[in-house]
Amino acid sequence: MSRTEIEIATQPECWSRAAELARRPDDPAYSAMPRPGERVAVVGCGTSWFMAQAYATLRESGGHGETDAFPASEMPAGRAYDRVVALTRSGTTSEVLELLGRLRGRTPTVAVTADPATPVMDAADAAVVLDFADETSVVQTRFATTQLVLLRALLGEDVGHLGAQAASALAEPLPEALLGAEQFTFLGRGWAYGIAQEAALKMREAAGAWTESYPVMEYRHGPISITGPGRVAWWFGDPAAVPDGLPKEIARTGGQLVALGRDPVADLVVVQRLAAALGAARGLDPDNPPHLTRSVILT
Repeated sequence: MSRTEIEIATQPECWSRAAELARRPDDPAYSAMPRPGERVAVVGCGTSWFMAQAYATLRESGGHGETDAFPASEMPAGRAYDRVVALTRSGTTSEVLELLGRLRGRTPTVAVTADPATPVMDAADAAVVLDFADETSVVQTRFATTQLVLLRALLGEDVGHLGAQAASALAEPLPEALLGAEQFTFLGRGWAYGIAQEAALKMREAAGAWTESYPVMEYRHGPISITGPGRVAWWFGDPAAVPDGLPKEIARTGGQLVALGRDPVADLVVVQRLAAALGAARGLDPDNPPHLTRSVILT
């Protein structure tokens, strides 16, 4: 097994540990996390940006306060926030460190990271360290999902069922039709759109696959034209919540609609497995994708 596959397989345990951490309100690190009613920005790069999008939507839609998500390099300079949360597995990403430096002394900041021996520990005002979910693979899998499970738990969501869903996502065989598909379009609504974007990124990174991602209703405004025989449209969420008429529209293209029906973050585990399997079948190394490094450090 590749390192990526080994790390993918540890997610049920990592999620359980994250849920346990969220039940420790006396931990001083959590006093720095966003409080109800605060106006918050969440930033990250790559995978962390997509997790930021999911968390921001969950926080605002749950009534916890206005929440925006930005790539760290694109956060507007003129907006005022009560707190900024930076998601960074490596703790060394240049854009994140630069932004935290600009915010120092102006806006309270907290980082969620995997490595306590990195510059982000000094750049942010506070840090939450998920070192048990750190990874050696370039392709990020378990850290991304573990931090999202933690953030959901801190919003008061019951995440106790997610470990069992992750276990089932790991146990089920990958369908042959997916292993032979030519193209994948990932669809989500609300916070699941961030998951759809992350799914597409995993397929690009680990398998070099042709993938796209859209809010489900926007998919009908042009992108559906790419779907056809041998191609997949993948819905994250309850199959009963697929917009009316969309299954028939996809069927008319000759494409395949996939709607597995678990929590979106659990179904993301299936995509992670699929990406690693496709990469290996194509002779690629999912641990070290072409042109990528574990952290983007600009000189």
